[in-house]
Amino acid sequence: MKQDPEASLQQNYDSLFEQLNQSNNDVTSNCLLEEVGIVNSVSPGIATVKGLPGVGFEELVLFPNNIYGIAFNLDENEVGVVLLGDYCQLSVGDQVKRTGRVMDIVVGEHLLGRVINPLGHPKDNKGHLSQTPRLPIERPAPEIMSRLPVTEPLQTGIKVLDALLPVGRGQRELIMGDRQTGKTSIAIDTILNQRDKNVLCIYCAIAQKSSSIAKTIATLQQHNALEYTVVMVTEGNDPPGLDYIAPYAATSIGEYFMHAGKDVLIVYDDLTRHARSYRELSLLLRRPPGREAFPGDIFYLHSRLLERSTHLNEEHGGGSLTALPIIETEEQNMSAYIPTNLISITDGQIYLSPKLFDLGVLPAVDVGKSVSRVGGKAQRDGFKAVSGTLKLEYAQFEELESFARFGARLDDSSLATIEHGKRIRACLNQPESSPLSVSAQIIVLLALTHHFFDGISLQYIQQAQDAVVDGIDNLHEDIQHKLALANTLTEQELKDILTMFKQVLAPLQSGSDSPSHANTESGES
Repeated sequence: MKQDPEASLQQNYDSLFEQLNQSNNDVTSNCLLEEVGIVNSVSPGIATVKGLPGVGFEELVLFPNNIYGIAFNLDENEVGVVLLGDYCQLSVGDQVKRTGRVMDIVVGEHLLGRVINPLGHPKDNKGHLSQTPRLPIERPAPEIMSRLPVTEPLQTGIKVLDALLPVGRGQRELIMGDRQTGKTSIAIDTILNQRDKNVLCIYCAIAQKSSSIAKTIATLQQHNALEYTVVMVTEGNDPPGLDYIAPYAATSIGEYFMHAGKDVLIVYDDLTRHARSYRELSLLLRRPPGREAFPGDIFYLHSRLLERSTHLNEEHGGGSLTALPIIETEEQNMSAYIPTNLISITDGQIYLSPKLFDLGVLPAVDVGKSVSRVGGKAQRDGFKAVSGTLKLEYAQFEELESFARFGARLDDSSLATIEHGKRIRACLNQPESSPLSVSAQIIVLLALTHHFFDGISLQYIQQAQDAVVDGIDNLHEDIQHKLALANTLTEQELKDILTMFKQVLAPLQSGSDSPSHANTESGES
């Protein structure tokens, strides 16, 4: 029987379409949908891009030559992008791709001892870094119910701070002053003092000179402090976008350790340059200027950064992040825009006076203009026993000293107050990069508040301090243990310490014939 031609043709068609469907199912497409924009203009630090209708705020975008940028202004017809690389390598018409993620930074234990930039690239020629795990640089601050009060002190090793302006773990204490007054030195000394105290440190240098950064790293290496420190740097010739993200990236590294239950100290050096970089970017992106040409959201810039420093409860890790932001004032003007913003955000400030610096009072801390609003609650009993009277006596001395400059005749009581105040100032002097232990600070402050240094010439005050510190070894072990922990002393223990003062300071009392005579007798004691 002959087959119907139409049925045969239909069968062939069915067979053909079945084979096409089978082939279509067997083939996997490797095509990906990408949203691509075009560079419309390029300026130092920023670029404007046309296209990218679906890009999100602060999303990371990729330019040619592996240059990244952050979508900052989402306008109707274009996107303003903050560049994180050299703008000279970009041209109008270059393609820009979305990455679908926000800016993040590598975190972890392997960063300790390393020098990196805000992109997570090493700057110390010690080899490549593992790029995992990673955390976004912008993260919400911990909720109030996740936090604990500041109850544990962070010892700086600096007498004037630990006694009069204490800092607690989880606190934000501002360091401010004019140029070249020792702000960075205080922060670095605090990092040096954290050795063997289970505190990890992060030093974030923002738009610093290469020579200054090299000096700081050399100091950390010399005192074996780099092994527990992460150094994040941006140099003066880096794009302002890197300066902008640097403190946020450093804070994410600190938060990784904090959530792991560790205590962390982070230093921002300094936020003046950070604010200026942000102002530069904002003005280039045509954001409206406000006071001192800073944009209106400059307060939010720093508040959302410093609010991430806190002390967490045990449910959230139990760690802490202590912040020491540094700010530079001009002509001792504490009421400028950025300083007043940061004073209101932080929990106190350490003000460094150029007048004291010129007089050789180092560190040049102006106790009258400085305050710690939280740290006193975390201060050890041993410091509390001496700090109250010490601050009052020092304030009385400064008032009488300024009064005496007019040539006024003072009674014996006022003269004694001035002489005692001079010895307080001399004892609070401390060389750079030489933090003191808790027991050494307590013993010196006890001798000072009990007026044992009043009969000693000012030129021998340092020898007197060394003598009382060395005398700790002659005390009972229980007393030494209490001094090391800054615990409260019993009346008998205090009497034993005062007896030791009399013995070791006797050769240095007024009446010594010469410095060599005093040195000899001090050595014998």
